[in-house]
Parts: sequence; C-alpha cells; structure tokens
Amino acid sequence: MPHIQLLSPRLANQIAAGEVVERPASVVKELVENALDAGASRVDIELEQGGVKLIRVRDDGFGIAESDLPLALSRHATSKILTLDDLEAVGTLGFRGEALASISSVSRLSLTSRTADQEAAARVEVEGRDMDAKISPAAHPVGTTVEVRDLFFNTPARRKFLRTEKTEFNHVDESIRRQALSRFDAGFTLRHNQRVIQSLRPAESNIDKERRISSLCGQQFIDNAVVIEAEASGLRLWGWVALPTFSRSQADLQYFFVNGRVIRDKLVAHAVRQAYRDVLYNNRHPAFVLYLEVDPATVDVNVHPTKHEVRFRDGRLVHDFIFRTLHRALADVRPADHFRGAEAQALSREPEVSQTGNSSAAFPLSQGAEPSQASSYTTGYGNAAPAQPQQDWKASDQMAFYSSLNAGGGVTQEPRPDRFESQPMPTPPQDGEEEPPLGYAIAQLHGIYILAQSRTGMIVVDMHAAHERITYERMKRALVEQDLKSQPLLVPVSLAVSQKEAALAESHGDELQQLGLQIERIGPETLAVRQIPALLRGADTEQLVRDVLADLIQNGQSDRVEAVTHELLGTMACHGSVRANRQLTIPEMNSLLRDMEATERSGQCNHGRPTWTLMTLSELDKLFLRGR
Repeated sequence: MPHIQLLSPRLANQIAAGEVVERPASVVKELVENALDAGASRVDIELEQGGVKLIRVRDDGFGIAESDLPLALSRHATSKILTLDDLEAVGTLGFRGEALASISSVSRLSLTSRTADQEAAARVEVEGRDMDAKISPAAHPVGTTVEVRDLFFNTPARRKFLRTEKTEFNHVDESIRRQALSRFDAGFTLRHNQRVIQSLRPAESNIDKERRISSLCGQQFIDNAVVIEAEASGLRLWGWVALPTFSRSQADLQYFFVNGRVIRDKLVAHAVRQAYRDVLYNNRHPAFVLYLEVDPATVDVNVHPTKHEVRFRDGRLVHDFIFRTLHRALADVRPADHFRGAEAQALSREPEVSQTGNSSAAFPLSQGAEPSQASSYTTGYGNAAPAQPQQDWKASDQMAFYSSLNAGGGVTQEPRPDRFESQPMPTPPQDGEEEPPLGYAIAQLHGIYILAQSRTGMIVVDMHAAHERITYERMKRALVEQDLKSQPLLVPVSLAVSQKEAALAESHGDELQQLGLQIERIGPETLAVRQIPALLRGADTEQLVRDVLADLIQNGQSDRVEAVTHELLGTMACHGSVRANRQLTIPEMNSLLRDMEATERSGQCNHGRPTWTLMTLSELDKLFLRGR
C-alpha cells in the first residue's frame, strides 16, 4: 500500500488547472474577469495562433501593488473575499484566487502591474518545481498586463485535445462576446495574429448599447427584439427578447446574465421555454439577451468550477418572475411591433433604390398605430364583441361547446363556424391620419389569404392561422373565468411509483388539487388518482401524472396540466376556426384584421406559424423595375 504524500505545489496547481483551464478561451475568460473586477474601463486582448502561442490581456484598472505581487500567482490568494460572509454575498466575477496559479502551472506566465501611487511598475514570474515568484522592475502605465505563452507546453496530453487554430479562436471570440455584453461600461479590443477583430467603445446610452448588441448579435436581432424591464420582490429583469418570428434552429443566441455574470441555468432555460411555449414553431429556439439583478446574498455562485451555474435561494420565485415577465412581454406584442423587423428584413432583401422616380418615396413608412388606437375600429368578425375594451368580452358563446366537459360530458360535436355580420366598408385614412397597423383588406386570394394594403405596402394574412390564434386566446380567457373543474374517476387509477415520487405527491397534495388532480398515497410506492381535470378526461392519466411528478422533482413545480389543457384548447380552436375556401366579405376581412391587432400573440398561430407577412412598396417596385 503506497504511503500518503503531500503533492508538490506545481502538481496541485496542474490538477486544479484541469477544472479551470480547458482551452485558451478559459484563460481569456479568467483574465478578462480579473480586469473587470479591477475597475478597468478598457480591456485589450491579443492572441497568436488561437491563443495557444500567446494570450496578452491588458487593462487600465487599479493595478496590483508591488508588495502583493509575490502572492498574486499563489493558490487561494485573493483580495475579493476574506470571510465566509463575503463568500455568501460575492459581488465580483472572481473570488477563489486560483485562476492565475492554475494558468501559470500549465504555461509560461508573466504579470506586469502598476498602481496609481507607484512610481514604477513591477513584473512577477514563477519558475521551478516549487513555483517560486521572481519579481523584477518594468515599464508599464497604471493597470495590469498578463502574458500567457505556450499554453500546455508541459502537459502534452492536454495540448493534444486542443482543436484547430480557427476553432480555438472562435471559442475565444464567443467568450469576449459574452464579456462585452455583460459590461457595457467597458471597452474591448480583440486582436488575432496582428489583426483587429473587435473594437468596442464603452456604451453608456441606450442607443450605444443597442449598437453594441447589433455588432455582436447582428442587426436583425435588434430589429426584431422587444425591450423589457420589470422589477418586483427585489428582482429586476431587463434586456432584449426577440419576437417569435426571429427564432433560431439552435440555441446559439441566448445570453443570460445574473449580476453581470453569464450563466447557463436549467431553471432559467425552463422559464424561457415556458414563456415561448405556444408561439414557437417545432424545434425552434428563442433568442434573447437578458440581465437579472438580485441581491448577491440570495444567489450562490460557488457551485461550479467554471462559475457558469448558480443556485438561487428561492428558485421558484426567480422562475415565476422570469416566466411572467417574458410571458407578458410576448403577450403585449401586436402587429405594430412586428413592423420594424418586417421592414428591416424587407430592406435587407433588396439593393439600394434611387429616390428619384421611385413611387415608394411618396409614401412614408407607417409606424403603425398603437393597439389602443387600432382598437377604435369596430369589429363584426365572428361572435366577438368590439376589440376595445377587450377585457369586457365574454366567451360564454364561444365556450358553450366544451362547457359540458366541466359537467362530465364529452365533445359531441365540432363547434360550428362563426357567423359573420355585415358592416360598412371602412374608409382608408387620408394623408396625415392614423391607420391601423395591418391596413385595410382589399381582396381574398384562393380562399386562403387576405390581401391588405397600408402606406407601408401589401400585407398578406393567413386567415385560418389568424382566426385560430384569436379563438385560442379567447378560449384561454374563458377557461380562466370558469375555473378548471375536476371530474371524479369511476374507477381510480393505481400507479406504481418510487418512494420519492410517492412522498412528493403526498407533500404537494394541495398544489396538485389546484391543478385538478386528486392523488392519494395508498402505499409506500403506490398512488391512486381519484380526480382529473374535466377537460382532460380523454388524456393518458398515468402518463400525465408521471410527467407532473417529474416536473416537480426537477423544477419544484409543474405546468404540465396547463400545457396539456392548452394543447387541447388549441386543437378545439383549430377545428373551430374559419376554414380554407370560406369566402369572406371585405367588412369581414377587415374585422379579422382589427381582431388581430387587439389579440395577444397574434403574430403566430397556436403551432408557431406566422399569421401575416409584409411586402413593402420598395419590394414591389423592385419586381417591376420601377425607379431603375
């Protein structure tokens, strides 16, 4: 049996480096965080060969006193925390004091620094098996420069796992992108092989912040983003969320920051997915740049080696706050909010157009009326009441076909299509007058699409998808008005579960009852389902309960019943909406447009498909070579 021995300082640091230093991007992240913690207003990063040959990070922060330099490259030496109370309320990006020691153990590192009250700078390096610090004088302005050369030169096995120079640089570029999004008050410069890749000035105003985001995330993101800001219960959430029409095939444009620290958290991801649930197309991902500000004492950042994960003291409160804020922001989106993105996308699809002789020059781009303005147009579409005020609308007529479900009955017939009432055709506004965002209907195409015109151009509406969303939102409101009623099962369903699941169902009995589920524990590993929501009488009861319990275990709460209920309502709305080849009159088409302008999430149907699109006058001019 080998004897227990104390590891050498270098070997101990190399072991720690296995968790902290994964690739050049990890080194850059740690060094930039140190620079930001030092109060830097400017951070310059220089790389060679993707960061493998050289990483140089220079800042104009407070600097490090010469007397502290011997400890700067030692393990567990930091100026950011001193006691356990400091650790439980960390307000800086770094705090462990092991990054520099770990980096220096797998590279050739030198640190040069000067404080404002020093006449000259000093440089520190470590060498030898015991990593003794060697200090020498140097020339340097106030601030710090860290040079990391020949990364993993003494650990060949780690170096073999590095990818190509381009791949490693892309990881560094993404790391700098995150840091630049987290700190608008600092400027960043990134050079690779003597070439400037990024040059970002400090951004103080909202316009400057949007410019930085557009340079890092793309102009299309800003054109299709909604600004949000909410504060409640000591939490503040602000930032930009993209419209559902600007979805991605992968989750590559999702940035979430907690007190300035970029994180990847399952609780946050679940809250965002839940907010986008019924407005995204299949397998699409939302895009967002969001900032959550909380009391540092209520969040634990010391739960992951790379500090990419955090743990909230009250995770449920944070989850509900994020979900409700995003859910409300997406619900408040109206067609007018889509116009900036639609117009910008249209302009990006066309070359420059001469202003002389172009018919579109005579028509200024409409900014669209606000929902309150658009709702002043009365509606005669379907059985709906006027869109203003929308909250006064009663859904008893629309919901009559499934109200029997709450009494224990089943769906006996499909809801018949809405009746349409004729009304005079609205007069298009004159110059200078307000017009509704979706303009006025002029024709119906193949019994499927509604063609509308506005000062901006031509708007094409999928009438079935649009009516489906309108019906779906009204049914959801009606369900809230009538409450979710339960239906007793004639024969209770018995489920064999684990002891953990059985205990969870027993402890969350009241919450499950609010969801319409009455579940009793009749054995150590057995549950009996005695009541289920009346609307879900045809659903797979066993699978539904198991999914609810799985959500409770993972997230502390479950929205599974609501999701399944909304899925059923979506199916009913689909069957109850106007079908293709239904010939509508002009007033009926205009009524549908007005309802869209007053309905939440009307830009997408229940399945995430867009309900309307815009073709600007300049695009139409391009088709016919007008103004060329």
